[in-house]
Amino acid sequence: MTGLGFGASLISIFGRLGGGIFTKAADVGADLSGKIEHGIPEDDPRNPAVIADNVGDNVGDCAGMAADVFESYAVTIVAAMLVASWANAGDPAAEQFPLVLGGVAMIAGMIGMQAVRLGGKDGDKGRSPAAAMSRGLVASIVLAAIGYYAASRWVMGGSLHGSPLHLFGAAVVGLAVGLGMVVATNYFTGTRYRPVQRIARASRSGHATNIITGLAVGMESTTIPALCIAAGIIAAHALAGVYGIAIATCALLALTPTVISIDAFGPITDNAGGIAEMAGLPAEVREVTDALDTVGNTTKALTKVFAIGSAGLAALTLFAAYKLELGTVGQELDFTLGSPYVLAGLFVGALMPFLFSGFAMDAVGDVAARIVEEVRRQFKESPGILAGRQLPDYDRAISMLTRTAIRSMLLPASLPVAVPLAIAFVWAPFAPHGSAALLMGGVVIGAVATGLLLALSMSTGGGAWDNAKKYIEAGHYGGKGSPAHAAAVTGDTVGDPYKDTAGPAINPMCKVLSLMAVLLAPFLV
Repeated sequence: MTGLGFGASLISIFGRLGGGIFTKAADVGADLSGKIEHGIPEDDPRNPAVIADNVGDNVGDCAGMAADVFESYAVTIVAAMLVASWANAGDPAAEQFPLVLGGVAMIAGMIGMQAVRLGGKDGDKGRSPAAAMSRGLVASIVLAAIGYYAASRWVMGGSLHGSPLHLFGAAVVGLAVGLGMVVATNYFTGTRYRPVQRIARASRSGHATNIITGLAVGMESTTIPALCIAAGIIAAHALAGVYGIAIATCALLALTPTVISIDAFGPITDNAGGIAEMAGLPAEVREVTDALDTVGNTTKALTKVFAIGSAGLAALTLFAAYKLELGTVGQELDFTLGSPYVLAGLFVGALMPFLFSGFAMDAVGDVAARIVEEVRRQFKESPGILAGRQLPDYDRAISMLTRTAIRSMLLPASLPVAVPLAIAFVWAPFAPHGSAALLMGGVVIGAVATGLLLALSMSTGGGAWDNAKKYIEAGHYGGKGSPAHAAAVTGDTVGDPYKDTAGPAINPMCKVLSLMAVLLAPFLV
């Protein structure tokens, strides 16, 4: 079962990191070479990178996010079942309960998504896509909570893991954590609220103030999700111990079908805008797709925060599984801050998300520079492209991005695998007995603590940057072509690898690291 979760984590890193490098290098390269250098529209078909950008929306934002959330879901269920089997052997109901929660939430999601309906008549301001999707999500949460109560009474009536009411309470805690993160993300990335408008207003002063304010908003946005996760951990543990934390995480991640549906809205509307531009449709069509794309930026940020927050809870469950696995091989250890190995591990683990993000951001910059050079080459060698008399070589741009994105992801993707292997097979044979296990435990906790906050800051901040640009393009602070708009484009370009490459890829990195710790536990003692 641990191998199953590890496989899901590896493919998640490939989809999320590799896809993120592809899509954001294409997006940044297309913007720099087309919109900024030649003043052509964002999705102008004369740009050789524009089709690669559309392909990237599917690779990174659909396939990558689906792999990411599936991995979180699979790993969480595996961790919960492992905790149940080790903590109270011979209690099959506790091992089956996470699977039952998933089945209940799947039915709740299918029913709840029927609430996604636009109210009012055409032209009404109340016909908000965001409100429609929020209704579907809330309906799914409410129906899931009702189903969780019935499942708790039915499955866990005679369980050794606590009363059914307490386990139901832990499941509700998980839903409440998810709802809190949704509300916070909607506030920090929605164009109707102060954070995005702050970034747009700061853009009037220039590019630097846009970047400074965007960074500040991203950092501030971590507050509510982090507090929700902290409160959820304490509440779930008070109700049912470590198993309660595992159940809270399973209950939250059981909403995966609904979350994936909401996430797909973003790339679909983004590509719809590109198709409208390339097909030469009237300007009012692009206005509609731009408005939908603005909502899509919020939904994409929402699903990223959902995956990141659940990863924090899942990693804590995996750490408990790691300790229990050490117990099965005859090594009971006390992970206290008094141990120098735990402290050293905390610092090494805290470093890893920053190093990983740096590698990922550097990869996007390098691949984007290559695509800019390719676009410049095509424009120079074939002047008929810009004149509209000749089609660009779209295939060459896509194949170049594919090759370079896969090569560029190898270094960051190897980091969460290489560090545990180094501890197990380089440090452990020569270190004092038990020190390698303590060091590994510290690395896992340090990586999760800093990785969670860094990922939240990047994902939400990037979405706020993007929507600040959309807010200006809607006619505020001078609209399209104004100095404020130019500054907002710069912020959006910086935010692209933040929100779609480095930020969301941190959580699969943390889970690969945690699963490596569980798998390597016998080699650490």
